[in-house]
Amino acid sequence: HLYGLREALDMITDEGVESVWARHATLARAIWAAADAWGEGGPLRLNIANPAYRSHAVTTLEGGGEHGTGLRRWVEQNAGLTLGIGLGMGADRGGESDGHFRIGHMGHVNVQMVMGALGTIEAGLKAIGVPHGPGGVSAAADVIAAA
Repeated sequence: HLYGLREALDMITDEGVESVWARHATLARAIWAAADAWGEGGPLRLNIANPAYRSHAVTTLEGGGEHGTGLRRWVEQNAGLTLGIGLGMGADRGGESDGHFRIGHMGHVNVQMVMGALGTIEAGLKAIGVPHGPGGVSAAADVIAAA
């Protein structure tokens, strides 16, 4: 653990703590933009409506009941992407999330990882037929390009 902590601190020092914070903020805004675009045509919505109260570490989306659980299963089985369950959001009798899912975007996470995850999520939305607005990945790319 001490070696891992030392490496993490070295990585933060190399990047600069302000740069780390800025990267986390940019990645968070990119995910929020994708979620907002997807939500325009279907049941997906951000759990926290006001951006001022959102975390730069993790984003929770409401997937509209079975859509969130189905999406989590599809992205894991077809692309190896694990989306977090909605902690404290309730669960059905089988222990599954009630449709909420989480996307983590803090720590050793970069643009390529986030864009890959968003592309996978968008593919999953299409594959399982979740109604959603177009352009989630494009909206995220716009945020990243402007940073």
